[in-house]
Amino acid sequence: MARADDFVLVQGIRDTRGTLARWNAAPWPVLRGWLLGSVLVTVALLAAVLAIALVSTPDATPLAFPGLNVPAGMDDVVHVLQRNALVLALHGFACVAGFIAGSSMPMEAQRYTGAVRWVHDKAGPLAILFVAAATAFSLITQALVLGSGASTLAAQGGISPALLLLGLLPHALPELVALFLPLAAWMIASRAKDWHELLAATVVTVGLAVPVLVASAFVEVYVSPHVILFLRG
Repeated sequence: MARADDFVLVQGIRDTRGTLARWNAAPWPVLRGWLLGSVLVTVALLAAVLAIALVSTPDATPLAFPGLNVPAGMDDVVHVLQRNALVLALHGFACVAGFIAGSSMPMEAQRYTGAVRWVHDKAGPLAILFVAAATAFSLITQALVLGSGASTLAAQGGISPALLLLGLLPHALPELVALFLPLAAWMIASRAKDWHELLAATVVTVGLAVPVLVASAFVEVYVSPHVILFLRG
């Protein structure tokens, strides 16, 4: 049993190394697909946020926005980074789950026969379905929360939701694109059935996203509020 487990682990490492080597030789086609997918998800989310903000009833409870209606500081940058780190971790884990369900589980199933093998064969597709459903739920929840918050902040700040979102774009656009890179990699791999590439995709997309998220956090706290104030006039 240990030897079979070792084989699954070794095969996963081998697939990951091979994938990284292939991408390193020709990175742009892979990055282009991830970026395009991430941008499409970002645009869809922002459109949903705007639509929800336009039809939502603003909350009367004062909503704080560092740099806009309350003083901004490094604590706010840390808070933004913590929030985004959680979202990035969730999307990264979706990639890892896809790798396990689509690549490791089929290899593991070969060790068994009968009912046990049937369970392993079905576990992979069910896990993939669960990850897809959880991701969709996450996107819908983000759209509802962000749209409601945008409606409230726009009303309290005396600016239209559309102008507010325009003022948020300097940080929101790169931030969301970075956050959705693992999700885009997951979608592309799932369509091509290249589940064995997802562990490598997790490493690369998270590595690319982290510096973008750090820069975006500073822009959100120290730049975007001034853009919003300028647009408000």
